[in-house]
Amino acid sequence: MKNLILADNKVLTMSSLEIAKFTSKRHDHVMRDIKKMLLDLYPGGAPSFGGTYLSEQNKELPLFNLDRKHTDCLLTGYNATARMKVIERWHELESKELQVIPNFTDPAQAARAWAEQYEANAVKQKQLELAAPKVAFVDNFVERESLQNATQVAQSLGIKSARALNAILDDIGGVYNGAVKRSRVFTVKFINSGYGETKQTDAGYPQSLFTTKGIVHINEMLISEGYI
Repeated sequence: MKNLILADNKVLTMSSLEIAKFTSKRHDHVMRDIKKMLLDLYPGGAPSFGGTYLSEQNKELPLFNLDRKHTDCLLTGYNATARMKVIERWHELESKELQVIPNFTDPAQAARAWAEQYEANAVKQKQLELAAPKVAFVDNFVERESLQNATQVAQSLGIKSARALNAILDDIGGVYNGAVKRSRVFTVKFINSGYGETKQTDAGYPQSLFTTKGIVHINEMLISEGYI
């Protein structure tokens, strides 16, 4: 999807302060989520989205200015109500942006400008259609905070059993530590990514449990690998 460009060649953006306002989240939490997202997307170094603002105490503090694409990516992990508020704000920003398209005296130039806008809208619509299954799945889980075991995750994904799910995950790799025998133990990377936690059962045995973020990640893996 193309980002909208202002008349002075600056990309249209939304600040992390606005995102915090519309999602009813603390700004430092939004900043944390953005940093984590950028680290996942650009492990070799993210593009610069940084900026600053003056607090009520007249202190200069950091913020992020995200374009539409990265804002949409961030919102995937937020609940549907929060996403809708930010999406509506983006529609408002983009509506204002469309009003500043210059009035071309050359009909051919005007036609090209409107053709580019039409193409951008078509691409955006296609991306929304492709993202629909993922968004629908996320909506079922983003507001849950409880951890889930493999049996519960398998049921959520429409897989017949935890054994079947674990066999798929073993085949894909990266979830369980293959060096640990007789037990399902997450890899360090999987845990550090916030996808799972290890808890102790009442009987004193370790149990690997998936976080909400982990369930969404597993769903994406299975879709990309063609299992669901």
